[in-house]
Amino acid sequence: MTALRRLAVGTALLVGACASPHGAPVRVIVPRGVSFRAAADSMAHAGIIDFPLAFRLYARVTGHDRNIQAGTYLLRRGTAWSDLVRAMNGGAGVINRVTIPEGYSIAQITPVLVRELRVPAESVDAVVRDSALRARLRDPAPTLEGYLFPDTYVLAPGTTARQAVTEMVKRFEREWKPAYDSEATALGHSRHEIMTMASIVEKEAKLPEERPVIAAVYYNRLRDGMLLQADPTVQFAMGHHVGRVLYRDLEIDSPYNTYKYPGLPPGPIASPGSASIRAALQPASVPYLFFVAAPDGHHEFRTTMAGHEQAKQQVRKDEQPPHPATPSPRTRATQ
Repeated sequence: MTALRRLAVGTALLVGACASPHGAPVRVIVPRGVSFRAAADSMAHAGIIDFPLAFRLYARVTGHDRNIQAGTYLLRRGTAWSDLVRAMNGGAGVINRVTIPEGYSIAQITPVLVRELRVPAESVDAVVRDSALRARLRDPAPTLEGYLFPDTYVLAPGTTARQAVTEMVKRFEREWKPAYDSEATALGHSRHEIMTMASIVEKEAKLPEERPVIAAVYYNRLRDGMLLQADPTVQFAMGHHVGRVLYRDLEIDSPYNTYKYPGLPPGPIASPGSASIRAALQPASVPYLFFVAAPDGHHEFRTTMAGHEQAKQQVRKDEQPPHPATPSPRTRATQ
């Protein structure tokens, strides 16, 4: 054994002999592709180890510095070095931070859970169709679409798809305040219909202040017996995202195609956040029936078709000239 190796191993044995894990677990993040040196520095910064240079030397001579697993670890101060390198090499103690962005659909949430929890997609599909969970939510749709609340979740190692989805449903139930039921009733809609409207608002709105106005436009159209003509519902029916919905896309025969079928679609098309839920419950008091998106993301709202046509012409002037090969988009009442 070389002097260097004897020094490293001897130091590790000394640390291990004197080690006594104590205190609350500390969160240490080891990003993907990070070097062992960076990981050791993070552990030192968190107070897990006192001598990062010696710790790196120990890991190098014992051959444990090349197979660390990325993740967020819960580690305790004073843990023996041998236990620390064993944890990082085997992924022991890793917790999962799973972030579900606002506006994600189940089709987008599934690969996130598959990747972060290392569970099969089939297990996610099974639980989002679970009849007991849907009955608990009074959800008449075939899946839990819209009820997996967008948030960041800290999940323990070994969390199953069922446990993760159930936690997201519980988070939605906490978000839906008791007062929301009476507000929904006052609007003449069920909770499921409110969540459906909120999901459309979530997909349409780019500016927070426009959410209640967009909700009002769709409620006004429902009141007047007009088709919603909401592009996001067509994209949901298509099963994939497109940059622009074209005339041919409007031919899809689906109850989610609000260009063909009146009223709200059968259920949510994505997971709305708190602001969009509140917008669906508390729409603005405005007379608008139409809106068109401007290049900077804001919308121009109008009460008449004539005004809407003028707004569209102005928006076209503000847009970059389209590429000659780009197909012309269709015209809709709300775009």
